[in-house]
Amino acid sequence: MNVIWRTLLVMLGARRRVRREGHLPPTGIGRVRLTTLPTDLDILLHMNNGRYLSLFDLGRWDLLVRTGLFDVMKQRGWYAVVSSETVTFRKSLELWKRFDVESRMIGHDDKAVYLEHRAVVDGEVYARVIVRARMMKRSGGTLAHDELFAAVGYPDGIPEIDPWVHDWAAASALPPSRGEAPSVWN
Repeated sequence: MNVIWRTLLVMLGARRRVRREGHLPPTGIGRVRLTTLPTDLDILLHMNNGRYLSLFDLGRWDLLVRTGLFDVMKQRGWYAVVSSETVTFRKSLELWKRFDVESRMIGHDDKAVYLEHRAVVDGEVYARVIVRARMMKRSGGTLAHDELFAAVGYPDGIPEIDPWVHDWAAASALPPSRGEAPSVWN
């Protein structure tokens, strides 16, 4: 439940930053300062591996609000869903450790938008996640990138996605939600 409160606080903080500093460019880097709380810990007394993904969501909310995309999505009945993500851990975040979640859009393909999030302490990366997100319509179906970019403008300066990210996305894909996906173990 505490991630809901953190989400609301991050979104309010992002709105304040937009009023003070203006919108972040679509390819800008968002930063959210967090602290490892007791509810984030596992039995080994460092941040639970699943909690990283929940806290990286906060970076996405900050990025959506600060770039202005959240308001456009809300007005048009669009939303994003994470279709896959991969995380790499380097160092542990321990109780009361202050860290920044840095977030940035790193590209897109014909079906998805890719983001990178990092947990950073004093300029050092502790963990990194690559996220593949699909844009959807509340009225049903997937949002075409042409429609998305027509509404928000095509962001200049999007870096090229590393080839391994495309390979990972293809290798980790499951069948479409309307297709069959039987659980058969070899």
